[in-house]
Amino acid sequence: MKIAFATQDLETVNAHFGWAKNIAIYELDPDRYQLVNIASFESGLAEDGNEDKLLPKIDALEGVAILYVAAIGGSGAARIVARKIHPVKVEKPERIEDLLEKLRHLLNGTPPPWMRKILRDQGEKTADFLED
Repeated sequence: MKIAFATQDLETVNAHFGWAKNIAIYELDPDRYQLVNIASFESGLAEDGNEDKLLPKIDALEGVAILYVAAIGGSGAARIVARKIHPVKVEKPERIEDLLEKLRHLLNGTPPPWMRKILRDQGEKTADFLED
């Protein structure tokens, strides 16, 4: 499954989706995770009500199941959810690697209902919990 992170420094989730300089995308499975893409954005990041600036970021999320952000506006969240991407807001900046490890442990244990739904929607049937 692909997981994306809104980040200014490529190490922590510390960016509002609309203002993020980078979207780091990782491939995650129960055994490991690996960086597969960094989408960088340098212009038009200011808070200005211009919803079109979100289009390149949303397009960069093709195939992503979960997006971690420090914050996201209502319009951006609606667009993300419409693409079947589960947005997750962090309360304080968190290291990307720490979040990936937590997700990996969830995959190896009993994932919460929201993650089971993502796995079902992606057709991943790698564990007995999907049969519930």
